[in-house]
Amino acid sequence: MRRIPLLFLIYLIVGVVVAYAEDYFDNVERTKQLLSAVLAVLLWPLVLAGFDVKVT
Repeated sequence: MRRIPLLFLIYLIVGVVVAYAEDYFDNVERTKQLLSAVLAVLLWPLVLAGFDVKVT
């Protein structure tokens, strides 16, 4: 039962690393950039596949 939270935590950590590597945390003082960073963390497999999840 404790594996689901642990796997989710690992998923989020990998997402943060991928989003940071793809510069999604640059200038997150605006709402759109913050939303883009959150999406990049949650959708990191798409970011690795080459999709741009930045909110315009």
